[in-house]
Amino acid sequence: MSNRSRPTQNLLLAATLAIFLSGPAMAAAQTEPSAPVGEQPVAPLPAEGGSSPAPVTAPAPAEGGAIAAGGAPDLPHDLSPVGMFLAADVVVKSVMIALALASVATWAIFFVKTLELAFAKVRMKRAVRALTAANGLAALKLDRKAGIAGEMIAAAVDEMARSEAVLDQAPATGVKERVASLLSRIEIRAGKRMSAGTGVLASIGSVGPFVGLFGTVWGIMNSFIGISKAQTTNLAIVAPGIAEALLATAIGLVAAIPAVVIYNYFARSVGGYKLILADAAAAVERLVSRDLDHRQIRKPQPRRQDGYGHGADASIARIG
Repeated sequence: MSNRSRPTQNLLLAATLAIFLSGPAMAAAQTEPSAPVGEQPVAPLPAEGGSSPAPVTAPAPAEGGAIAAGGAPDLPHDLSPVGMFLAADVVVKSVMIALALASVATWAIFFVKTLELAFAKVRMKRAVRALTAANGLAALKLDRKAGIAGEMIAAAVDEMARSEAVLDQAPATGVKERVASLLSRIEIRAGKRMSAGTGVLASIGSVGPFVGLFGTVWGIMNSFIGISKAQTTNLAIVAPGIAEALLATAIGLVAAIPAVVIYNYFARSVGGYKLILADAAAAVERLVSRDLDHRQIRKPQPRRQDGYGHGADASIARIG
């Protein structure tokens, strides 16, 4: 082999060796799995001996928090009514508790007053029938334990007994006026006693929505403060506070709407009960007037003097 062809042979030998060495490296690069979507390569630390290891991949943080299965964001806490109540601010929680107690009071008043009105109406209707069928106060056997009608009869009998000394000399108008005054006061007291508790319903119905609105405003204010601190407008961060605030308004409406409806119902029922009381009072007044008229008829008439007739006959005889 000549000296002129030796460099050419060396060059071909070097090229063949380079191709042989680079073949396995390229095959390994093709079979290495690529990093999955959402993962970013992390720069590896240099190992001892100067060799650099293969890059290691790490998951990239998702925007707005961890992503749960199905792509839904992982909310900070439970958004059920109980969970929102437990996670609410102390002021909002106090508002919710107050409105819940108001709702319980509303329904308690409803059940108690419904039973009380029903029994009172039945008793008064029975008493009015007895008063209408009686001919006088003496024929009635009711007393103060018989309810409002018993109180009316007892008041009329007591006034008649106090006026016994002047019944035959004074007009009966004064006795009737005094009895009517007593009956009207008994009727007013009975109606007021039956209306007890309805004022609470009116207060709950008028104030409940505004109390709930106060809790809502306070909760939304706290939500905006939390947004400014977190420096994010992600719905997963903002929604819980706003939901807690709106829950206060919902509870306020739940407490106020039944209170208004029940108050209107009791206003009509108590009005009907007052009409029955007025009928009972009118029946007692008629009995008093009837007793006074019977007493006036039974009062003895003035008798003529014994010598009145004989003196007249004597005078006529003398004239003749």
